[in-house]
Amino acid sequence: MSKPFFKKVLVANRGEIAVRIMQTLQELGITPVAVSSDPDLQAEHVRIADEVIYLPGQKPGETYLQGEKIIALAKERGVEAVHPGYGFLSENAAFAKACAEAGLVFIGPKPEVIRDMGDKIIAKNLMKQTGVPVVPGWSGDSETDFSEIQHQADAIGYPILVKAAAGGGGKGMRLVHNAGELEAAFSAAAREAQNAFGDARVFLEKYITQPRHIEFQIFGDQHGNVVHLFERECSIQRRHQKIIEETPSPALTPELRAQMGEAAVRAAQAMGYTNAGTVEFILGPDGSFYFLEVNTRLQVEHPVTEMTVHQDLVRLQLQVAAGLPLPFKQDDLKQDGHAIECRLYAEDPARNFMPGIGKLDFFRPPVGPSIRLDSGVREGSEVTVHYDPMLAKLIVWGKDRQAALEKMSWALSRFAILGVANNVEFLKAIIDHPQFQLGQVHTHFLEEHPIAANTGPVPDEALLVAGLSSQILKQRVGATGLREQETQAMGGNREWTGSPWAHGGAWRQLTCQK
Repeated sequence: MSKPFFKKVLVANRGEIAVRIMQTLQELGITPVAVSSDPDLQAEHVRIADEVIYLPGQKPGETYLQGEKIIALAKERGVEAVHPGYGFLSENAAFAKACAEAGLVFIGPKPEVIRDMGDKIIAKNLMKQTGVPVVPGWSGDSETDFSEIQHQADAIGYPILVKAAAGGGGKGMRLVHNAGELEAAFSAAAREAQNAFGDARVFLEKYITQPRHIEFQIFGDQHGNVVHLFERECSIQRRHQKIIEETPSPALTPELRAQMGEAAVRAAQAMGYTNAGTVEFILGPDGSFYFLEVNTRLQVEHPVTEMTVHQDLVRLQLQVAAGLPLPFKQDDLKQDGHAIECRLYAEDPARNFMPGIGKLDFFRPPVGPSIRLDSGVREGSEVTVHYDPMLAKLIVWGKDRQAALEKMSWALSRFAILGVANNVEFLKAIIDHPQFQLGQVHTHFLEEHPIAANTGPVPDEALLVAGLSSQILKQRVGATGLREQETQAMGGNREWTGSPWAHGGAWRQLTCQK
C-alpha cells in the first residue's frame, strides 16, 4: 500500500487488544495514539505507542469509559479516527455517534446498528423478519401479568432461560427447570438486569440442552458488500465466558457450515452492517441452529480467523472505515488448516479462580513455527486489580485439528510464568482431555467434566531451572531465603525437597519479596 488510510488513529482501549491494533497501525505507517490511566503508565500498550494521552484516575469509570473526555483530547492531538477495540466503549452507540459528530471516524458499525443489536429483543425480532432461525421464546413488557408469563412459559416448554434484554456475560440470566421456579427466577433476573444494565426488561427463551456456541465472523463495507469469514467454535466456557476457541468447528459439516454462513450474511445485510462483527448461534445436538446475538465489534478470538483465512482483520477494519471496498468476494475466501486460541488469565484455579495480582517476575512464552502470542504484558509488568485479568492469548496453527492440538499442548507446557497466579496448567488439562481431543464439547463441558485445579503437566524442568536462576540473580536470595519463600508458597506445610520441578505449581506462582 502506497499511503495510509489515516495519519493518526487513537486506540481507545488497553491491554493486549490495544497492542495488537497498534501493531497493524504501525505496519501501515499510521501513528497510534494510546490512552493511559494511572495504573497503566508503564503498560505495554503505552510503551509501544507513538503518542500517549493521559487519563488521570484508576477505575474504568474515571478513565477508559470517559468518552467525551477521550474525544476532546483526541481532537486536540489531531486524531482522525478512533478504534475502540473490544470492551469499554466498543459497543457504546452514544460514543460512536459522538465520534462522528466530532468529525472523527469511528472504526466500527453505525451507531444505530450498535444500539439496535445491543437490545436482544430488537435483534431477535429483526432476525425473525429476515428468516434467520431464532430460539423459540417470548418477550413482553414489564407490565405483563404474571399469569400470562406463566402461560407463555408453559407453551415454550421447560427448561427455559430467563434472559436480560440488554444483558451479556451471564448477568440477568436464570435457568428455570419447572413452573414452580419461574416467578422467583423472573424477578431475580429482572433485578439483576436493572442493577447491571439499568434496564429491567427480561424475556423467555427455550433452553437448548448441551448446546454448542458457534459464531461467524462477518464483514461489510460501505458499498453494499457483505461476507463471512467462516466460523469459530467457542463452546469451552466458564461462567458464560469463553476461554478456548478454535476454527474450523469440529461439529460442522460443509453443508451445515454453508447454511449457517448464509444465515449470518443475511443477518448482516438486514442490519445494513459495515465493518467487523460477529453473528453468534446456538447449535443443538441434532444440528439445528438458532440466532443468539450480534457482537458489533472485533472479538477477542479474532486471531484464529486471521490464521486460517490469512487476513489481517484490523487492516480490513481500517480499509472499510476509510470508505474502501472489501478486497475480496465470498468465493475468494477459503479456510486453511486449523487454529486454536487459549486465553491466559491471572487467576488461581485452585482458589475458585480468584484474580491474581502482583509483578510478573518471569514471563517466557513458547516460541516456534505457527505459534502466536497476543499479549498486553511483559516480564516485569504489574498486574493490578483494576482491570480484566487477561494476560495474553496463545494461538497456534496446524495443518489439521490434530496437529493444532499437539502444538497447543506443547506450547502450554513450555509457557513459564512466575510471580502471578495463572491458568496455564488448567488450560493444558482441558486441551489434553479425551473428550476435547475428540471435539465432543458443549457450553457446559467444564460442568460435566470438572478439571481438577491441581492437575495438569509437570512444568518443563529446563523452564523451572531457568526461572529459579532468574529469581536468584534478580532477587539475590540465598538458599535459606528460597527455602522460606517456598514454604510460604506451599502454605507453610511442606519441607523443601531441593527439587524445584517437584512443586511446579508453587514455583509458577512464587513471588520473591524485594
